[in-house]
Amino acid sequence: MEAASLLLVQLKQLKQAIEPERLALPGGRAVLLRPITPLDAEAEQAFVSGLSLDSRHKRFHVGLRQLPPDLLRRFIDVDQHDHVALIAEDTGAARLVADARYVRSDDRPEEAEFAIAVADDWQSLGLGRSLMARLSSHARRAGLSALYGDVLTENRRMLVLMRGLGARTRPHALGPQIVRVTFDLGN
Repeated sequence: MEAASLLLVQLKQLKQAIEPERLALPGGRAVLLRPITPLDAEAEQAFVSGLSLDSRHKRFHVGLRQLPPDLLRRFIDVDQHDHVALIAEDTGAARLVADARYVRSDDRPEEAEFAIAVADDWQSLGLGRSLMARLSSHARRAGLSALYGDVLTENRRMLVLMRGLGARTRPHALGPQIVRVTFDLGN
C-alpha cells in the first residue's frame, strides 16, 4: 500500500511538472522558460543585480542591490510544489531575463502568493503576461483556488497587466501605497 501511495504522489508531481518551453517574442527575441534549479544561483543573483533600482523596488518593495545569501538560497532551492519558480533565459545570451514564482500560503494552503520580475530591457514584450499565464495554469493543475500578489500603486504597468488578465484588485491593509491583486483559479 505504501508503494502505491508513493507512486500516486510521484504521478501527481509529474502531472504538475513545468516542462521547458521556447517562447518567441517580438523583435526576433526568444527565451527558454524552465523551472529554476540550485545550479541557477549565480545567474539569479546576476539577474536581480542587473535590474534597475526602480525595477528592484517594484519587485521587492525595497531598494536592495542583490539578494542576501539566505534569500538567494530560498529563491533557487524550491520544491516546485509549494514553491514554484519559473525563469526565462535569453537563448541568445544565456542570461536570465525574468523570474516568476508562487509560494503557497501557510495559513491558506489552497492559495499562493505570486511575484514576477522582468529585466528592464525585456519589458513590454509580453513576457510578464506569458509567465503569469503559465503560473496560473500550473497553480490550477496543482489544485490552488487563487493566486494573489501585492503591487505598489506606483507600478502602474503591472496593475494594468494584472487587471487586463482578469485580476481583482482591492486596497491593502498596509496602506494606500499597496494594492492586493487576486486571480480566482476556479478550483
